[in-house]
Amino acid sequence: MAQALTLTQAAADRVGVIARKQGRPAILRLAVEGGGCSGFQYRFDLTDTAEAGDSVSETAGVKLVVDPVSLELVEGSTVDFVESLGGAAFKVENPQASAGCGCGSSFGI
Repeated sequence: MAQALTLTQAAADRVGVIARKQGRPAILRLAVEGGGCSGFQYRFDLTDTAEAGDSVSETAGVKLVVDPVSLELVEGSTVDFVESLGGAAFKVENPQASAGCGCGSSFGI
């Protein structure tokens, strides 16, 4: 059984704001692609629907969807939205990542 992903309240709030501005459903898709400085990189997009086979978790009415292939690399992760002097971004706390990068958008297994 795959471990659920968690969308923090801060991330859910931010997705809600972006979705309202764009007039779209509050559904955030997390995907993993090859590349980045550590081997894999995270990609975030708003989507209109969950696809068949997607893992779906929900926080405060905002959905986080992940395709089955990406889920293998991010299961058990927490998606947060952080604001700092360096800017604001979605951040994935991935218990499977053995290496990361300074930007926080790529990882290695």
